[in-house]
Amino acid sequence: MKHVKLITDGSCLGNPGPGGWAAILRYGPHKKELSGGAGWTTNNRMEISAVLEGFKALKEPCRVTVELDSEYVRKGVTAWIRKWRQRGWKTVTGQPVKNRDLWQELVAATADHRVKWVWVKGHAGHKDNNRCDKLAKAAARRSSKRG
Repeated sequence: MKHVKLITDGSCLGNPGPGGWAAILRYGPHKKELSGGAGWTTNNRMEISAVLEGFKALKEPCRVTVELDSEYVRKGVTAWIRKWRQRGWKTVTGQPVKNRDLWQELVAATADHRVKWVWVKGHAGHKDNNRCDKLAKAAARRSSKRG
């Protein structure tokens, strides 16, 4: 099974506002950069989208180490999602889970992979995290011009 690193970040100009996401996939000497955006969104949606789009780019089951600076996504997928599903996609207070559509897509996209989730401090010298931040912000700016 191939071991792939997936580094991600999301950005939003305002929250909500125009947003962008970015992902870098690394496998051995290979590197692939992905980015995209939305005209009106939230930072959390862009953070989830970055991870989701990274997984969508994989062509076969892999061992994936996801490096991200979003505790929302890391905790969502490693701690909260199981309970949300048990409660019918409701929070502990009975409210609908925000971004349910993306969480459900992420569950499906990660199902065939062995995934390790690693939080990294954002904007703290992690080369690929910094690159993702730059790509996500550029995608958000492009999205704002389309809106």
